[in-house]
This record gives sequence, C-alpha cells and structure tokens, in this order.
Amino acid sequence: MTEDDGSVPVVDGDDDASEPVIDRGRYDVLGVGLGPFNLGLAALLDGADPDCDLEAVFLEREPEFAWHEGMLIEGATLEVPFLADLVTMADPTNPYSFLNYVRERDRIYEFYFYETFQIPRREYDDYLRWVAETVPTTQFGREVTSVEYEAADADSGRDGADETADAGTFVVEAVAPETGQRYRYRADDLVMGVGSRPALPEFARDHADGDAPLFHTADYLDRRADVLEADSITVVGSGQSAAEVVLDLLERQSGRGFRLDWLTRSDGFFPMEYSKLGLQHFTPEYTEYFYDLPQSRKDELLPDQDLLYKGIDPETSERIYDTLYERSIGDRDPDFGMLATTAVRDIERLEGSYWLECEHRQQDHRFALETDAVIFGTGYQRPTPTFLEPIADRIAFDDRGRFQVSEDYRLEGDLGGADDAGGRVFVQNAEMHTHGVGTPDLGLGCYRNAVIIERLADREVYSIDRDTVFQDFDVERFADHAPVRTDAPRSLAPDTE
Repeated sequence: MTEDDGSVPVVDGDDDASEPVIDRGRYDVLGVGLGPFNLGLAALLDGADPDCDLEAVFLEREPEFAWHEGMLIEGATLEVPFLADLVTMADPTNPYSFLNYVRERDRIYEFYFYETFQIPRREYDDYLRWVAETVPTTQFGREVTSVEYEAADADSGRDGADETADAGTFVVEAVAPETGQRYRYRADDLVMGVGSRPALPEFARDHADGDAPLFHTADYLDRRADVLEADSITVVGSGQSAAEVVLDLLERQSGRGFRLDWLTRSDGFFPMEYSKLGLQHFTPEYTEYFYDLPQSRKDELLPDQDLLYKGIDPETSERIYDTLYERSIGDRDPDFGMLATTAVRDIERLEGSYWLECEHRQQDHRFALETDAVIFGTGYQRPTPTFLEPIADRIAFDDRGRFQVSEDYRLEGDLGGADDAGGRVFVQNAEMHTHGVGTPDLGLGCYRNAVIIERLADREVYSIDRDTVFQDFDVERFADHAPVRTDAPRSLAPDTE
C-alpha cells in the first residue's frame, strides 16, 4: 500500500490549510509511534508466514529512530537478556532477531566471545536502528495529529459475510514536522505505541528552561558537559536511571572536583528484584492472573511491586559501592552524600545555585540543600495522546481517567470488539493498571504482539505461550496438580488465637 508521495492521489485541503492533503491509501493496521514494542510488531508482521498478508504501516514523528538517547551511557547494559529482542520470544527464526543483527553486522564471533546475556545499551539501540531501517513498513517524519472514526453500515461486512461485523474505519491525519506536508491514511485497526514523556516535579518545571543546569535524566548525555563544570551536583531519585547517572558522575568526579549528593524519597537505595523466582512475575501466566483480579485489588498491589521493575540493577549498585569504598581508602572523604526517605518539596533559584527545600519523611525534619546543578530521575508519565480527541467519547475510561483495556490489549468502549473486522484500537505499554508489572518489560513485548497479531489476522500466527513457569499464581491452577480442597469449610482453618 505504501507509495511515493508523487504517485498518490491529492485530496483538497481545508480552506485555511497551507498544504493539500496527500492520500496514502488504506491499510489493515496502522501503528502510531515507533518504540521497541511497535517496532517489534512491524518486524513480526513482516516476518510472518505468507498467509498473514496484513497490509501495515507504522508512523513516527521523529525523523529517524531514537531510543532513550540521553541514557546511552558508556558501560550501561540492558537489564534483560538479549533474547528479549523484538522477535525471538515469538519467533527465533525471524530475520529481525538480535543474533541475525550481529551476523549482519559481522560481529557474530565477537559476540560469541563476549559471553554475556546482558548486552550494552548502546548496542541494543544500534540493533533497533538496524531493524527500523530494514523493515519496509516504517515511515519516519510523520506526526499523527488526529484520528477519526467512520462507522460502517450496520449490515455490511468486510467481505459481505454476516458472521464477521465490519466495525468501521479509522481516518488518520499526519503531518511532516519539517515541511508541514499533510497526509491522510485509512486503517481498519490501530495500534498505539507512543511511549511516555519525562516527568519533572511541577515545582521544578519553571526552572528547567534553556541551558539551566536542572533537567531530567532523559537529557543526561546531552547536558552532561554542562553539569561537569559545576561545583556541586545533586541527583534526585533512586531508580535505575538515577543510579546510572550517579555512577557515571562518580567515575568522573576525581578529575573534576565537584561534590555529589544523591536524594530519594524512597525508604532506601534498593536493588531491583532479579532473582530467577522473582522474575516469574514477568510472564504470560502472571499477566493473566493479574488481569483477572478486581481493579481495586490491582491498585493495592502495584505500589508494593515497585522493586520488581523500579529498583537499581545489582551490578550498578555494586559498582557505586565499590567506587565509594576505593575513594575512602586512607580515611579520605569521597565528597559524596546519599540520603533516603527525603522528598524534595520545592526549589529556590539563587545566583549561580539552587536551594532544594527537603523533608525527611521519617524524622519530619525540614532542611535546605544548596547545589549548583540538579538532575531528576523522577520517572515518566503517559498522558492521553491529543490525537485521540476526535474519538475520545468512544473510549471507556475508569474512575481514575485511565484507559479501560481488554485482556487482548484493546481499548474498551464504543469501538470494535475482539471478533470484529476492524474498528479496534490496541495499546502497547499503556496498560500496567490492568495487566500488571510486566507491561513495560521488553521480554513480554513479543507475547503481547503475538496476541495482537492473532486478533488482527483472526487466527494464531505465532504461538501464544501459556505454560512457561514453575510457579502458580492462581489457586485453581495450583489445585490441578496439588492435593487441594477448594471447598474446605472455615472450621478446617488453623486456630491462630
């Protein structure tokens, strides 16, 4: 379906538009955004068997592929094994696998002797760029500006068959940011993978302008040279990104002479759960178990599961400690401070420095810390995309304003259902509140994409993994192989008084 701009029909533009709209035709599925998850979907669709002849296109507003450019720090590794690439967990024979990438890059023997599952983050980024440049269905420099819905006639199906309803078509408007050229696409189904945005505390946003030495870890590599000139630097947050910034600064501190402080509102600088038994939460079984829980119970569980995905990689933690240990030999002061259970409440800008207004939550102690530069590792947020506004009244939201998402990753509401031929909006990494902590995990991306492709193709194209771990999460599944009575009366419960 994709054609050169010069060979497609031109639709008359609006009276107030400066550019006509170029019609790009109709597709079975259109992806909005090209992060790892939608890129993986593009790769799996392109590598599927010939009978899966879905016409697809994936639009990305950036001019080229980019993945966390500000955090591609030298020495930083991916937290998941290389097998969690875009395709291998669904199809190890797919030409877009990481192993095929190192073969194509003529690095297969170098990687063989590297002998580790965790690859450099910079190499993972290069792998993603290689896929993005190779798969034929990606279009960069296309910012989606609106999505509208055209309902089909009630008695019409895609092929005129009664057993499958045609739920309608999406009309997608996009613009090339560099030229202003506008494009129109039609698609039976959409898959959203627009990613998240760096989240700065509200009180810090007014200070993060221009070249001010206050920014999010997402911009670290772009701004590192500036903060290295400061006399003192403070990092706020205790997740992996903040820890990697702290480690990088520590390794550069002795040649620069700045003071480094590290604050977090969390109770400590804790490691991420990375044991083999703990990782069983990042599986299709746990996703299914979590989805079936009442939403109120899910909302209770998620805050207690932070360390399954938000903590510090154990190797990073060890390297920070070992660096401080070596710096302190001979009773030397490493000129470094770290304080937990401390929330930064506000910032005051002075000439050449900042005062951070802090509160130690356990001691109820308020104090101010002076620093020349501040780097926030305060996570990311996922606002509802503005291009959905034309169909917002068709989308179901819960009482917290979050998407209601079906088990097969569809947005609920007045849209296409699981068995409809079109009119469906699928989401990538926007369903943690419904599907659990595995939502952002790269290792589960293939599973989610296999489920989505099954719905798009109306048949199983890639195997949907069901029985993958030793742990049971559901009592009924445990009872399938254990001597359990699920109808035991309360009188059999042990007396704990």
